[in-house]
Amino acid sequence: MRGGTVITDQPSGAEARKSGLRTLKKVAPYLWPEGQTWVKRRVLLALGMLVISRLVAVYTPFLYADAVDTLSGERTPTMMLALGAVGLTIAYGVTRAMAVGFQQLRDIIFSKVGQRALRQLALETFEHIHALSLRYHITRKTGGLSRIIERGVKGVEFLLRFMLFSIGPLILELGLIAIILAIVFDIWYLVVVVGTLWIYIWFTFRVTEMRVKIRKEMNDQDTDANQKAIDSLLNFETVKYFGAEKREAERYDVAMAGYEKAALKTAYSLGALNIGQSVIITTGLVIVMVMAAIGVERGDLTVGEFVMVNAYMIQITMPLNFLGTVYREIRQALVDMGEMFDLLEQPADVVDAPDAAEMLCPHGAVEFENVEFAYEEARPILRGISFSVPAGQTIALVGPSGSGKSTIGRLLFRFYDVGSGAIRIDGQDLRDVTQNSLHTQIGVVPQDTVLFNDTIRYNIAYGRPEASFEEVTAAAEAAKIHEFIQSLPEGYETQVGERGLKLSGGEKQRVGIARTLLKNPPLLLLDEATSALDTETEREIQEELKMMGQGRSVITIAHRLSTVVDSDQIIVLEKGVIVERGTHDELLAAEGRYASMWHRQLAEDDGAPRLRAVGDDGGRDESGNRPADGKWRWSPSN
Repeated sequence: MRGGTVITDQPSGAEARKSGLRTLKKVAPYLWPEGQTWVKRRVLLALGMLVISRLVAVYTPFLYADAVDTLSGERTPTMMLALGAVGLTIAYGVTRAMAVGFQQLRDIIFSKVGQRALRQLALETFEHIHALSLRYHITRKTGGLSRIIERGVKGVEFLLRFMLFSIGPLILELGLIAIILAIVFDIWYLVVVVGTLWIYIWFTFRVTEMRVKIRKEMNDQDTDANQKAIDSLLNFETVKYFGAEKREAERYDVAMAGYEKAALKTAYSLGALNIGQSVIITTGLVIVMVMAAIGVERGDLTVGEFVMVNAYMIQITMPLNFLGTVYREIRQALVDMGEMFDLLEQPADVVDAPDAAEMLCPHGAVEFENVEFAYEEARPILRGISFSVPAGQTIALVGPSGSGKSTIGRLLFRFYDVGSGAIRIDGQDLRDVTQNSLHTQIGVVPQDTVLFNDTIRYNIAYGRPEASFEEVTAAAEAAKIHEFIQSLPEGYETQVGERGLKLSGGEKQRVGIARTLLKNPPLLLLDEATSALDTETEREIQEELKMMGQGRSVITIAHRLSTVVDSDQIIVLEKGVIVERGTHDELLAAEGRYASMWHRQLAEDDGAPRLRAVGDDGGRDESGNRPADGKWRWSPSN
């Protein structure tokens, strides 16, 4: 699906194998990167430690066997017997310690490689998400997206840890033990061990595949129950209003009943898996030990060799006990990593041209030339829009909802590319310059300023991170919020809460204005910057926005016409087409669409304070024309 990430059920069979191979190919370059010799050196050294630890582990039972033979009085021509029973026991202990020590050295050496891969993957995914266009971000689910990144990174960690250092060593160890059993003992030992392992692995994989489906069902039920609980708690007041506590508890209990049923299936299937694995391994162990016991009775084997066979079988079975869990987790890790790589392969709709230049904006003149645009081909939004914003002037875009006002702002910021036509700033087509340089030239004050969950100082300085504290406070003073900040116990270090919810709408808007003032851009886009505020706060902030626009080219997107009466030009949009343009007075005199909207808003605002014309003699101009002194003032209506 274009513009969004679709999270599907886990693949199975050939599809899962194909997806898994693709994921492994994607991960490989992070473990063996070009030009990073230190990474390759560490990988080879870690693999060397791995091989040494497995060789030591495989040799250890020989010492155990020699020690038993020495204690039982049997003698065989082995060089190690010269150490005696105590010496052999000590040597046995030393080799076991060496096997563990080399294994830990392997982890220590490889840890930097693994953490580097995790960090690089996480950073690339984070950067890629920010590089994706607005089209993608308005369709995504933030919670699901963060889970994809989290699970994908954890999947890489698990895959590196278990596939390289659990499955790899297990295969190596099984191969070495199989060779020893065939050479030192008899080929039939190898046949029994290989047969047991094949049956064990087949049984484990079949049952685990079934358990993966059950586990998914349990997770879905858990998610459903959790969602119902959170939804009910978030709507606590509504639940109380309607006395619905019992109803909510019943809904939650139904969801938990589904979870209980799935969880029981998971527990039962796990018990069946463990019993089956135990029966298979024990059967193979008993067969091998019976063969060894017969060999001892015949005199073909010593007691020590009998013990050695037992040690090898235990050495095989211990890691196999975790095979089902490891297989399931590796399978899940491949799925999680596959989702993350799908995200990394999500193309960006808007990209810089190969020869894109840095934007230069000495004047800030904007030109829209016959611009057409549609989010979907079947639903055009803008149809042949043409207008210009001379340097230092203010242009207002007004019109009903859905007329294309906000779309023009998004195209100016190049969240999308135009379908046809062109947008230029100081003669430069937006498609010919880098997005980063374009964004530095435009300051935006949106309808709802969203702040980071950090300090007020951090949020204001976001406009220019390198700004000094004095510059931050100067911007706050210009936005008329410095005194409020100073009145707070922690001043500029006050935490604003998630999305700035600890501040009122007017306070957040002033912080947003201060942030944009600190950025000091030559172009200013005011996107319904005061429509969500109460009348009193709107009046105060409008004055600050007017001061902010001095010396800059300003595009104002507005719903309330009273906020744009002083604009140099007002453009009226309807269904993606410019139907009128001119000054406030000219448009009122034309008695067209704008005049109709103006009088309707006056009627809707009747009885509430609103912007009315007040002439030199103090009387109201009921026709709505500009007063004699050219000034507009706030006055309550009669």
